[in-house]
Amino acid sequence: MIEVQNLSKNYGSVEAVKDVSFSVGKDQVVGFLGPNGAGKTTIMKILTGFHFPSGGTALVDGIQVDEDPVEIKKRIGYLPENVPLYGDLTVDEYLAFIAEARLIPVEERSTAINTSLEACGLSAYRGRKIETLSKGYRQRTGLAQAILHDPPILILDEPTNGLDPNQIIEIRSLIKELGRRKTVILSSHILQEVEAICSQVLIINEGKIAAQGTPEEIAGTMKGGDTWELILKGAAESIIGSLPLLGKDLSKISIESLEDGTTRLGFFVPAAIGVADSLAGERIFDWAVNGNFKILGMSRKKLSLEDIFVELTMEERGNATK
Repeated sequence: MIEVQNLSKNYGSVEAVKDVSFSVGKDQVVGFLGPNGAGKTTIMKILTGFHFPSGGTALVDGIQVDEDPVEIKKRIGYLPENVPLYGDLTVDEYLAFIAEARLIPVEERSTAINTSLEACGLSAYRGRKIETLSKGYRQRTGLAQAILHDPPILILDEPTNGLDPNQIIEIRSLIKELGRRKTVILSSHILQEVEAICSQVLIINEGKIAAQGTPEEIAGTMKGGDTWELILKGAAESIIGSLPLLGKDLSKISIESLEDGTTRLGFFVPAAIGVADSLAGERIFDWAVNGNFKILGMSRKKLSLEDIFVELTMEERGNATK
């Protein structure tokens, strides 16, 4: 549905976006993750036809954004970071205004408004003035205007910015539900948000894509292998003596004696040796059982999205200062 190739955007001498390429398929929820000023909002404004690129191409449903921005806007629902609401209007009045601006046929406006109100949990608030609503319900109103014309694509810029924890949970749940039947791109600098909602992640830093894929794919690429941790009952000395039976390919072993008399054991399994995750786990388990060690805990340790984000963005920053 969305194809971006070698996209760039300059504001005078400032390169906000640098040679960015990615694609988004139908009914995917994709997160743009990056620090403030990384270029997330600029990319979104290009995709919605509000800004034109300085170079490269961006296509939405096969339409180039800088050739037919009006047609692009028909296919996209956009929620900017600061939603342009009119506080003196009721929710109903505001959505009626948006329906007219969207050129929704008069005979279809009532159905469109009712559908978006219901989808966003606003039916009971339709007669309330927007200025009297909590921030969470104002955000819901912004989402209602974004889906009013039933677009196949939603682009949401920092959709939970400034909300309290309960409101964040409600908006996340709403976005996940919308993602079942629409393609959704959302930007955030909140790691837990992207992890909770998105199936695909693009980590953007200093105008460039630092990594893309699922969190698991990105983590696997960065680690170059897999890490396992065991908690065993017994002294470290007896465990060390049995380690050669595991084989040399389970490398980078860490051993720590804990205060309760147990031992924490860590293994790194390099991806290059071709040992599948499940097979490596079985081998470690069988080794412990055959050695008569009591296994109190065993887990496969994954890089969190926070680990990935910090490593990638700090690496880019470090390279820029060299």
